[in-house]
Amino acid sequence: MNVQRCIWAVAAMTTALLLLRAVPAVAHHSSAPFYDATRKVEAQGPITKFLFRNPHSFLFLESTDDKGEKIEWQVELGAAAPLTRTGWTPETLKPGMVIKVVGQPSRAEGSHGICCARLTRPDGSPIVPGGRVEEETPTPR
Repeated sequence: MNVQRCIWAVAAMTTALLLLRAVPAVAHHSSAPFYDATRKVEAQGPITKFLFRNPHSFLFLESTDDKGEKIEWQVELGAAAPLTRTGWTPETLKPGMVIKVVGQPSRAEGSHGICCARLTRPDGSPIVPGGRVEEETPTPR
């Protein structure tokens, strides 16, 4: 009888450990290691590509720096599912459309990434009427 209990106990612990190990894989990660929340950057220019997908959508736009050099910005957005609930579709942002982006810059030296961004038309009007144009930053617990 004791051998059977040991086998069941080991099986139960193994199952529990496997389930606990899977939890971080589905939990959402923080952007803090990748983007600097203490700074803001701004970019404006035409969209070159919009990838509307899960777990994150991405937007690419081209602008120029102070020296007139072209820069391709990569803007990390939320997942397609929540964006859809606020009125976004894969056709919301089309190549050639000029937009303004203000958000947190990437921490990676030499990169041009932006997260937690506010997206508007150059005049400041929202891209999606009535839709959210800024990703919400969760309040620390």
